[in-house]
Amino acid sequence: MSAHPDRARRLAEVATLLAHDENLPFDPVVPPIYQTSLFTFRSYRDMEETFSGRARRPVYSRGDNPTVMEFEKRIAQLEGAEASRAFSSGMGAISATVLALLRAGDRVLAVRHVYSDTFRLFQRLLPKFGIAVDYVDGTDAEAVIRGLSTARMLFLESPTSMVFELQDLPKLAAAARAHGVVTVLDNSWATPVFQQPLLHGVDLVLHSASKYIGGHSDTVAGVVSGSAALIQQINQTTYSMFGAKLSPFEAWLLLRGLRTLTLRLPRHEASALVIADRLRQHPMVSRIHHPAFSNHPGRETLLGSTGLFSFEVDERVDVPRFIDALQLFRIGVSWGGHESLVVPAMASLHQTPDYNALARFSVSPRLIRLHVGLEDVESLWSDLERALTQETL
Repeated sequence: MSAHPDRARRLAEVATLLAHDENLPFDPVVPPIYQTSLFTFRSYRDMEETFSGRARRPVYSRGDNPTVMEFEKRIAQLEGAEASRAFSSGMGAISATVLALLRAGDRVLAVRHVYSDTFRLFQRLLPKFGIAVDYVDGTDAEAVIRGLSTARMLFLESPTSMVFELQDLPKLAAAARAHGVVTVLDNSWATPVFQQPLLHGVDLVLHSASKYIGGHSDTVAGVVSGSAALIQQINQTTYSMFGAKLSPFEAWLLLRGLRTLTLRLPRHEASALVIADRLRQHPMVSRIHHPAFSNHPGRETLLGSTGLFSFEVDERVDVPRFIDALQLFRIGVSWGGHESLVVPAMASLHQTPDYNALARFSVSPRLIRLHVGLEDVESLWSDLERALTQETL
């Protein structure tokens, strides 16, 4: 992927933003953890102003907590959003967002290859509320636009899960707005560093903060960002009622992870590009799924790439033996931490078939997803090459 002209400026501004905290009591270099369940008031008037909405102050940590609020402020700054709301998981953020904005009789238009648990939410839960979901090839902008006429929400991932298909965000966001359709995008892959969907017209941006934002595989969290009006709609309905609140300690871990985000991402990116390019030339590999090797217009909104991509092996490769032969790539879900991981589609296809996104969208059983971590890239390549050429024939 050639360097985007805005990339260096973006990395510089984010690095400086994330290195400093301002207006914290006693000027600490690290925000404190407010590990408390509730906050008291100094007067009746303070309580009345807070309850009436005339003042915002923490009341109970299922709602606002200062450590969590600091994390939300940082994410809003990174996204160029008016407001953010953090949750105890990515699915907490997705579920609360979708159910806050939809009602019985509404229809969601979603791109194919959405995240597996998003697909399960759409297939198992939304029908109970009388909400329909249709899926469309997100790489075909005209097909998406044709499907907008009866939709209430357009749900995007760019790139998508497992196969990393891109969407033309400015074109789709403009079309959705013309149809009165709210756009929601899962931006976990690119992070706010390498893609800012709100700048391209998207209404709400979601992240599994467990991934690159946390960066250390020790936190599960989610966050949604957008206009103050839309975030307030989520706050007033599903956020407080679902109870999927982010804990102060996990918010503190996420703030710690943000400090090194602009250092970690280029390392993940560079190593993954080396690995992907070598796999692309390997005789046992039939296809690479990586946005850097795509000519789709959706690449224009990406300032860089990250460490997650997939590839398909040919019929000579025994997939289970290949997976078991790997030593540095650990077998495990999720991604975004320091460690390298592998997920074979062949195993994932054994999950419940009725609610299996990989089966629904015909993902090949020969597809293998890699997360390239922060280890030495030559060591990682040696691990893959040995497993492909010596253990799988």
